[in-house]
Amino acid sequence: MSDCIFCKIARGEIPSKKVYEDEHVFAFHDINPIAPVHFLMIPKAHVPSLYECEAGHEPALGRMLALAGRLAREQGATDGFRTIINTGRVGRQEVYHVHLHIIGGPDVLPGMLKR
Repeated sequence: MSDCIFCKIARGEIPSKKVYEDEHVFAFHDINPIAPVHFLMIPKAHVPSLYECEAGHEPALGRMLALAGRLAREQGATDGFRTIINTGRVGRQEVYHVHLHIIGGPDVLPGMLKR
């Protein structure tokens, strides 16, 4: 999608601090990090949300999950990290291009959702 900010980042039209790139996936640091380690992984193909994911997206989505641990350790999250994919309005998705947040660092993560 030509006007999607994450598509533009993946194409190099908008600068980013790249963490990783291959033919399916692009990872870059979040511009407003909430922890010492906070980066995003996106499929290079434009997929608005998990609602639109199909079998053809498995190579990119599987690669994202398979890379998460290695990239988190390389970025400094050596004792655990959180992965978050927000989906849709209720899921508080802000950019409609599937993206996986990797968040970590020494003892900075709050508990899970309040019950």
